[in-house]
Amino acid sequence: MTDTQRNDGTDVPPPRAVEVVADLHRILDELQSVDLSPCTDAELADVAADTERAIARLTVAGDRQIDQVEARDLPRKTGCRTLMQFMTHRLRVSNPMRRRKHMDATAHRTSLGGEILEPEHPRLAEAFAQGTVGTAHVQATLDVLDRIPPAVDHDVKVAAERQMAEIATDHTPADITQLGARLLAHLDPDGTLTDDSDRKRRRNLWVNRQRADGTAKMTATLTPELTARVTMLLTVWAKPGMNNPNDPDSPTGSVDDADPDTLAAAADRDDRTPAQINHDALNALLKAVLEDGLLGKSHRGLPVQLIIKADLGDLIREAGLATTATGTLLPIPNLIALAGEIQPWLAIFKDHTTVPLHFGRGKRLATRGQRLASFARPDGEVCSAPGCDQPATHVELHHAQKDWAKGGLTDIDDLAPACPRHNRMVGDQPGQYTTRIERSGPDEGRCVWRLNTEPGAPPNPEHINRRPDIPRRFAEHLNTVRDEIHGPPPPSGHDARPDDLRLNISHVIDVRPPRPGQPPPRPSLVEAQLTELLATL
Repeated sequence: MTDTQRNDGTDVPPPRAVEVVADLHRILDELQSVDLSPCTDAELADVAADTERAIARLTVAGDRQIDQVEARDLPRKTGCRTLMQFMTHRLRVSNPMRRRKHMDATAHRTSLGGEILEPEHPRLAEAFAQGTVGTAHVQATLDVLDRIPPAVDHDVKVAAERQMAEIATDHTPADITQLGARLLAHLDPDGTLTDDSDRKRRRNLWVNRQRADGTAKMTATLTPELTARVTMLLTVWAKPGMNNPNDPDSPTGSVDDADPDTLAAAADRDDRTPAQINHDALNALLKAVLEDGLLGKSHRGLPVQLIIKADLGDLIREAGLATTATGTLLPIPNLIALAGEIQPWLAIFKDHTTVPLHFGRGKRLATRGQRLASFARPDGEVCSAPGCDQPATHVELHHAQKDWAKGGLTDIDDLAPACPRHNRMVGDQPGQYTTRIERSGPDEGRCVWRLNTEPGAPPNPEHINRRPDIPRRFAEHLNTVRDEIHGPPPPSGHDARPDDLRLNISHVIDVRPPRPGQPPPRPSLVEAQLTELLATL
């Protein structure tokens, strides 16, 4: 480690913390490549266990450093509005909210006055510092302790914390959850300490991120009131034979409105599980709500309907994914099935359109046409701020090239999607963002964001939200890999090799005229539906 220099030019050795971290990386380099073959089975098991213990202790050391970052107001100096933002963008912490919760429970914190504060759960903190529990053990323990009713006496809570720290030291995270449930039942066996405020505090409903196949998991903790309503819905809509999307003759709506004979016949054909029946009942209810217009006519300038964009090539080959304005990925076959149920919004990008998208200073707020055009752009399905995944239904159109108050224009090529939080963070002050529209190169037309730092601090780099680029970049990587494995595709006019995976698609529209005596090609399902759909526009 080289010495640094003071302002007067004299050499100063680097702080001990810098030297220790450098030594740590050197040790980690060796640990990642050290020969393990001389170890006996017992020694290898001990090495693996001690390494896991060291990982937990490294997290404790990192928590101490994050505490000092906050005590020195370093997030504000680097242009970040909160410690969470600093942890995300500078330290690259994957889940800063959870990490902060862990720190409050297990780390010694520094108050605004410089006083050292004890952790909320000292026994758990001690085990974490020693490396006898890891982050997963801490999370499972906190999940249990957070469920202790507020009405429980303080001494009981302290005893419960010590009991859970003891459990965490000797058991797996799954065991902690099970044993913690038993402890909670012992603390409040008849439920008299749990009141309505506890139920309201724990209420939640999450629609988790989509998985690779497009499905998503919903998790919820329902209040008694919502539980009663949901169970009533399932009682009258989730019956065998009702609202079955796989059966065109299945009755829809409530079981009380269905013809008994039709319902009985549909129930005999119904092979769904009870959970699938519940799913289809909720889907049918929400479909009816959308069709009845109960959600309103407009949301952030977009019509309250299913607004979907898809690549024409994917539609032709009946494969791939479309994107809705809420950010949901929809398989193309499902989009085709929906085509007859939704009002279409067609976006055609040419040099000139009949939709007025340039207003200059004539309008401040973007029109519906501009919002639809913005969503249809390749990067328009999410907020343009780097790393943000807020979908088009949650964004505003931001005057990205020049703010409206400073003479900016409400022209489509000067606007960019921005969620309300990021839109409010644009400005000239430290901690705010400066934005501009890229006018050339492969990112032409996209919004570039830069976080402003304190005067005299090195400028932060500019960033573009790369989330919309994932499908295109994957296609480029895939073509490169196929070229490396199979060689480049044959020139035009030559027969394709059987192993050329580039041509392995389900359907291609043949625009050549048929040969004499040959019947015209039969259009595919998607061609027929697209033709019918476009004819109605």
